[in-house]
Order: sequence, then C-alpha cells, then structure tokens
Amino acid sequence: MTTSNKKEGGLAQRVAGEILSLITIEKAFRPGDKLPNELELAARLGVSRTTLREGIRILSSRNVLEIRRGRGTFVAVRGEHEPPIARGDLLRAPVNVKSLYEMRLMVEPQTAYYAAKRASQEELERILMYGEQEEREIAQGKDRTKTEQAFHKSIAMAAHNEFVERLLPIIYEAIDSGVRLSEERAGVVQDTRADHRMLMNALRARDALAARAAMELHILHAMRAFGICDEAY
Repeated sequence: MTTSNKKEGGLAQRVAGEILSLITIEKAFRPGDKLPNELELAARLGVSRTTLREGIRILSSRNVLEIRRGRGTFVAVRGEHEPPIARGDLLRAPVNVKSLYEMRLMVEPQTAYYAAKRASQEELERILMYGEQEEREIAQGKDRTKTEQAFHKSIAMAAHNEFVERLLPIIYEAIDSGVRLSEERAGVVQDTRADHRMLMNALRARDALAARAAMELHILHAMRAFGICDEAY
C-alpha cells in the first residue's frame, strides 16, 4: 500500500469514527435518522466527499449505517436477528451493582489493552479530551456521569470490537450506579481522578499492558470502596 493510500485509509477511519461519535456519544443522529447530504456532512467533518463516502462505506459494512439507493444514508435500526444488548433487556431480571462491576472487570481491562494498540490518533485525542473534561467536572463538583460514560465509550470504540460496543449499555448502567454511589463515599472521586490520569497516560504512550493494568485498578478501586469486592481480589 502506498503512503498516499495509507493516508486516505486513515482519513476514512477518522471520518467513520467521527460519524460513530455523532451517533453513539453526541446523539446527533438516532436509529432510523437520515444523515445530512454529502456536501453538508463533508463540510461539517472537514473532509472531501470521496473520503466521506469511504468512511460511510466502513460504517455500512459494520451495519451501523444503511445506504438506500436514491434515498440517502440512514442510521441502521438493528433487526431482531442481531439486537444490541439494551438497558431494557438488562433490567428484565434483577442485576445488582456487584454483578455489573464484575462484568466490567471481565471486559474493560482487555478493552483498554486493545484500545492502546488500535486507536487512531483522532480516537486517542477524543479519549484524552473526555478524560480531561471529567477532571474539570470533578474539580468543579459537577455531575460527571455523561462525561465518564463518553470516556469509557470512546475507549471501547477505539478497541474496534463490535461485540464490546454492543455491551456498552450495560457498562453505562454500571457507571451510572457507580457515580451515584461515589457521591456517598469520601475518596472514591479522587481515586477515579487519579486512576483516569494513569489510564490516560498509558493510552497516550500506547502502552497496552499499562492501560490494561490501569483499567483493572480503576474498577477494583471502585469495587473495594463500594464493599462489593471479593477477598480474592
């Protein structure tokens, strides 16, 4: 592959990531919504229409977008044959905070490992941006739930694993519970701030082993603070 082709491929991946962020994090487009026309969307993302088309093709191949000939490009609505794991599914049976955090412990450290290896520069910058935004919100005593979700979401997306992406609603539920519980326990918020900084430094350095260890430590710190950590941990 030539240097020019590599550059174009990287731009297309960036565009795919930006559109995915608009759908999954910023909620600018929802399932069933039609994307703006090529000219408008390309200008919004600051890329050529050719690069935009390639980014859309990438997301179409992952069933995120649906190209309807003569009608435009739409955010896909997954069929019953491949449903995402949704919060409603999660709440059909009682699931306690311990189970949610154990699931995070099983999944997220390895997700951070792959994110350190696979993240594009733009994806890495997005992760760091959300991490720094959360630090400011902690310092200002603001509700950080949405930003923490976006931070972990951006790490999961950078791992480039579709199954992990589909687990995110469950991870969100755990984060929401964790933020609420942390408000009742002194020290947890500062642990979160320090853990996130350690994780961000590992990701910035693209040190996959350190990123995995930092994510595991972050989740274990929360579990211990909430009194839901087995002695084996």
